[in-house]
Amino acid sequence: MRNLYSILKKEIGSYFISPIAYVVIGIFLIICGYFFYGAISFFSLLSLQASYDASMQAGINTTEGLFLPLFSNMSLIILLIIPLLTMRLFSEEKRLGTIEVLLTLPVRDGEVILGKFLACAGVFSLMLTLTFLYPLIVALWGELETAAVLTGYLGLFLIGIAFTSLGLFFSSLTENQIVAAVASFGAFILFLTIGWSSEFVGPPLNKVLIHLSILNHFSNFAKGIIDTSDLIYYLNFIFLCLFLTSRVLESRRWRG
Repeated sequence: MRNLYSILKKEIGSYFISPIAYVVIGIFLIICGYFFYGAISFFSLLSLQASYDASMQAGINTTEGLFLPLFSNMSLIILLIIPLLTMRLFSEEKRLGTIEVLLTLPVRDGEVILGKFLACAGVFSLMLTLTFLYPLIVALWGELETAAVLTGYLGLFLIGIAFTSLGLFFSSLTENQIVAAVASFGAFILFLTIGWSSEFVGPPLNKVLIHLSILNHFSNFAKGIIDTSDLIYYLNFIFLCLFLTSRVLESRRWRG
């Protein structure tokens, strides 16, 4: 546990000693703020129109009219941001040659992987937490469906953590940070869009593609629905990526 804490502390420090965390968090908040402004402006327009048309009032609520499109846009922003956080985790160690020193220390591979993973997940959690300002603003001026919003944030957290584990895996494969970032981004795009191909294939392959789609499992959370199968999917996804990362480190030990 002491080794894990040491690695976690070192990794978090490396994010905030350099401009990486500040730049990434700043960009994330600016883009999310822009989409929040657009979503709340559109929702305000719909609400104004509904005030003149009674038939529209039943379909107007903050969950579907405001936060559903906002969470969908935020999930895409997370796709762009996470590779910037994960690309350096192992690639920088390899480039500087410190990975050899790290692997020869009396530290388990699992502690190294978990320490780096939790550090990156912590930075992501911080920047996601800062966006809680959006529902607070809505709560001040209108009716907020708190449970649905929290469920949506849970979905964003899970999709971000899942992408973090996958980005960590790609970072362990190369010493080039740009390659790690591009490979992670490409894989994220694949898992987001793979479900679209299900319309062009028959069973049972279409069901497999739908199940593999990380966006498909996120949609329920965005609507305020918690499905056990979606939770299991994300947990399995994270475990698999961390397991593959451990295999990469173990193979490096065998190669010497």
